[in-house]
Amino acid sequence: MKSSKNPGHPDFAFFKVYPAIAASLDLSYSEQHDCLSEGVTVVVTKRKRGNGGIVRDIVRNPISYLLALPAILYTFIFGYATLPYLLMAFQKFSYDTTYFWQNELIGFKNFEFFFLSNNALRVTWNTIRLNFLFIVFGHAMAVVLAVAMNELKSRWFLRTSQSMFLFPYFLSWVIVSYVVYNIFSSQYGVANQLLEMVGMQPKNWYGDAGAWTSILTVMRIWKDAGLLAVIFLAAIIGIDNELFEAARIDGANRWQQIKSITLPLMMPTVLIMMLLAIGKIFYGDFAMMYSIIRDNGLLLPTTDVIDTYVYRALRLSGDPSQAMAVGIYQAATGFILVYSVNRFIRRKFPEGALF
Repeated sequence: MKSSKNPGHPDFAFFKVYPAIAASLDLSYSEQHDCLSEGVTVVVTKRKRGNGGIVRDIVRNPISYLLALPAILYTFIFGYATLPYLLMAFQKFSYDTTYFWQNELIGFKNFEFFFLSNNALRVTWNTIRLNFLFIVFGHAMAVVLAVAMNELKSRWFLRTSQSMFLFPYFLSWVIVSYVVYNIFSSQYGVANQLLEMVGMQPKNWYGDAGAWTSILTVMRIWKDAGLLAVIFLAAIIGIDNELFEAARIDGANRWQQIKSITLPLMMPTVLIMMLLAIGKIFYGDFAMMYSIIRDNGLLLPTTDVIDTYVYRALRLSGDPSQAMAVGIYQAATGFILVYSVNRFIRRKFPEGALF
């Protein structure tokens, strides 16, 4: 990769002040003086990596590939070997046939049950809206936690903080649902008791659909932000300490170091995690939604997502072909979103692109 930039371009000042950061990004820059125009052109060049095939890399790193083997087998069996079953989405499924490919082909009839229903637009919007809030606020909170934990000097306090933030991730949504119920129960909930203490009227939380967008977002952040923060903290720890030493010698304070070194160098990891999350933005967290909301019809206008809607529909129809049709819709839209966002990031911030 080769590009020319004017000396006034902000990248020039950035690499000029932080040459070690340019080196860590596998970039180098040089100046070319134009005698005729008496100007200076900066050339930023991507260093070429060494050539080598996959076989040579396996021979060099056999232990690494052996560790990756279970994940490769899992992906192959459940990700690729099951692809022929996508045909079920275009068939009239019958439990009497021996093999699934013997079922009658009916075209796109199985897609009609979802797309022609009155609720398709509502549950699709709820799925995207809730996942968007989970991704944006969850990753923002994880970045703040990771940066804050990196600034801690006490190792004991750091380990304790990491354990406390990580612990909710290992709780099942069933347990979390009872925690939520104890907080927002109408009669004995902590939330209503606090409202009464400050002189306010208790509220029927399980009858107010509008409040549950915020409640679900907070619960999702509380449960998952700790794991993301640990991943981001690992990315921060991987930053070369010489960068911070050089910044301190130049007189940079802690906030300037965070703004100019920590945040830029952890952004590739943050963007990749966000891209992976965007790939599932059309998938509602069924365990979360159904454990907390269940079949409460009063809350469905704002909390009913594609997965819970399909589950309730299939509980009545019992047709797996319709579930496969909705699964293809979720996978196709998720792939299009990931490809589009990755292409946008690749243009604006190449180091954070997934592919």
